Amino acid sequence: MQRKLFAEWIGTLFLLATVVGSGIMAERLAGGNIAIALLGNTIPTGAMLVVLITIFGPISGGHFNPAVTMVFWLRREIGGRASAAYIGAQVLGGICGTLIAHVMFENPLIDPSTTTRAGAAQWVSEFVATFGLVATILGTRKARAVAVPMAVGLYITAAYWFTASTSFANPAVTLARTLSNTFAGIDPAHAAMFILMQLFGALAAMFAFRWLLR
Repeated sequence: MQRKLFAEWIGTLFLLATVVGSGIMAERLAGGNIAIALLGNTIPTGAMLVVLITIFGPISGGHFNPAVTMVFWLRREIGGRASAAYIGAQVLGGICGTLIAHVMFENPLIDPSTTTRAGAAQWVSEFVATFGLVATILGTRKARAVAVPMAVGLYITAAYWFTASTSFANPAVTLARTLSNTFAGIDPAHAAMFILMQLFGALAAMFAFRWLLR
């Protein structure tokens, strides 16, 4: 269990270091072109997910996401105490990853975001993004489990662009990004609805694919 928790912690750390760090780098180099900045944020995130799930999947399952851990708990593939420990490691890892990104780019260590991400379009986007993520995981595990890392990386790469919210799809990521007043940030006041819609989306996907893959 110690190895599993370390895998979830360091995996989520590297995920957030990538999301926040590439966002800062992209914004600085894009010269005000938001589309180029988003592309510079998207590609590293999708690529890093492939790497992280490939490395840590055999150790902990490579969740890095409380919504995913919740789904596997409800499917009785992980126990309740282990799930709670996973979620704690993910949240802590996400915060550490954000802080490390700030150190690397000489940003204030803790810099709460002021980026507005609210409204029905954003909330529906997070439901859709998380539904699709969980659907990708469950469907690919059934069809070809070895392809899960690539499928998740490709899905998130696409979801950055087809959702209005740029696909957070992860409560630990959402919480960590409240601490970063950068391209990747989200105002702390707007995080709760994001997380709620992410959990609803994950649950909806779980029930849909329980029926579909029966």
